[in-house]
Amino acid sequence: MYVPDHFAERDREVLHGWVRRFPFALLVTAGGGGFEATHLPLWLDAGRGREGTLYGHVARANPHWRCFDGALPALAVFSGPHAYVSPRWFERESVPTWNYVAVHAEGTPRLLENPAAVGELLARLTNEHDGPGGFDALPPDLVARMSRGIVAFELPIERLTGKAKLSQNKSAGDRAGAIAGLEAQGEPHALGVAALMRGAETRP
Repeated sequence: MYVPDHFAERDREVLHGWVRRFPFALLVTAGGGGFEATHLPLWLDAGRGREGTLYGHVARANPHWRCFDGALPALAVFSGPHAYVSPRWFERESVPTWNYVAVHAEGTPRLLENPAAVGELLARLTNEHDGPGGFDALPPDLVARMSRGIVAFELPIERLTGKAKLSQNKSAGDRAGAIAGLEAQGEPHALGVAALMRGAETRP
């Protein structure tokens, strides 16, 4: 990912926060047969490994899992809010652009085959999004049947790259104009970008 210095986010806690906030990722692996890509939610264990470790699962019918052999590298792309930014919102002459945040996590995935580890992963993923006790509310026989149709994996993060393109290279007046323009749209992604821009302005 091309990241100019003024758009680079290097704070690991911030990057981990974005991964947790926007956990639905695009996982891409390049093998001998070409690219495999899967859209899926991933769960982050920030305390395992130097940059953290991601966990997820795919359908057993999805051939992508055959790339999780501990040898082929993969890229997980996490995308946050994104929105068009009109040049009409800037005080100075400018061109149309797009503001967004993104995190790239690179690593080498490997299969999780221990049934206890797979069960723990499913519980964490479910409770993360359904609330505490969400997994326990599922019928055990249903979980057992459905578990046979998935393949779980872990991806220790070897490189974590973050980009926050939030008009940091613009003047205070231009940023204020862009925030006002985005907020006036009222669209969820536009509001999300505006909120991130406000946060970026208050960070040291």
